[in-house]
Amino acid sequence: MKINREKIDIERARKKMSINALAEAYGVSRARINVILNQRELSVVSAGRLAEALGCDVTEIIEN
Repeated sequence: MKINREKIDIERARKKMSINALAEAYGVSRARINVILNQRELSVVSAGRLAEALGCDVTEIIEN
């Protein structure tokens, strides 16, 4: 799945969530979450985990 970094940043802003907080919610280091966010292409499971960590639906963070 292609993720949209801008949509992820918007969700982070809505939740007032730092990269560190997102990494902790996802269960990885800050460095690893940056790699994940810069990939733009994630497996379905990883995209679901990322959405769950953000507290949103996966459809809110993927490319249309």
